[in-house]
Amino acid sequence: MANILDGKQIAREIQEEIRDEVERFVAAAGIQPCLAAVLVGNDPASEVYVRNKQRACRRVGIQSQLHPLPENASTTELIELVDKLNTAIDVHGILVQLPLPGQMDQTSILDRVHPFKDVDAFHPENVGRIAQGRAHFLPCTPHGIQQLLHRSSIQVGGQHVVIVGRSEIVGKPLAMMLMQRNSTCGPEAANATVTVCHSRSSNLKDLTRQADILVAAIGRPRYISGDMVRSGATVVDVGINRTENGLCGDVDFESVREVASHITPVPGGVGPLTIAMLLQNTLRAARLQTDATGS
Repeated sequence: MANILDGKQIAREIQEEIRDEVERFVAAAGIQPCLAAVLVGNDPASEVYVRNKQRACRRVGIQSQLHPLPENASTTELIELVDKLNTAIDVHGILVQLPLPGQMDQTSILDRVHPFKDVDAFHPENVGRIAQGRAHFLPCTPHGIQQLLHRSSIQVGGQHVVIVGRSEIVGKPLAMMLMQRNSTCGPEAANATVTVCHSRSSNLKDLTRQADILVAAIGRPRYISGDMVRSGATVVDVGINRTENGLCGDVDFESVREVASHITPVPGGVGPLTIAMLLQNTLRAARLQTDATGS
């Protein structure tokens, strides 16, 4: 029976560290870090996510702004808002809540966020820096996974990590981060052998059963079953799927728990760490912009 990795507790520990860092930064620089969230439309899930992020900001002493736009807003309108936030000296991080309505050009909008304010690390400049191992910001969910494994004393260096899912948000950046020679947690949280699988991979079960650490980020409810997991593996479930029976992950929790050594729950696993890393990136953004202006 697998041990459950408590993402909520680890996120609380990280947020306490960030709160102390924010206090020191404010005392030294006289500047309050600020995160501006852009929310288009009234999608209930997105509204919940934004509220959770605002509450987390308050807990650590980061200011937050909410900039709502109607569901029928155009790409031009959103780009104009992003441009204003890019030049606002009191805004350090910009979060465009995804998904955006279908009429919007998501790539153009995310590319418009200034790289120093891109706390989601979606801008191509920041993605390129991740690949080279010299990131300004690390994407929040992959960095949260890395922190979760490290703080749970799960060895990554030298292990075979299999990632199911090749998204720009999780699969691709996580693979780049885990194969680096070093990390924010030290070399033991990197230096992995990484395999990335997806919906077109042949013999998926054969690949997932090779994993010392299996990351499920494919966006399909309970897709990873117990017979796809090697005995004693660590399983990280990134999925958040809304079904008739409530929230569930990409992992069939009950069957996988019988064979894995460690497993993350949904909810309460990776999600809280994603928010914690967003706060860390906002503080990092405030530092970068303060250094750049010499203030």
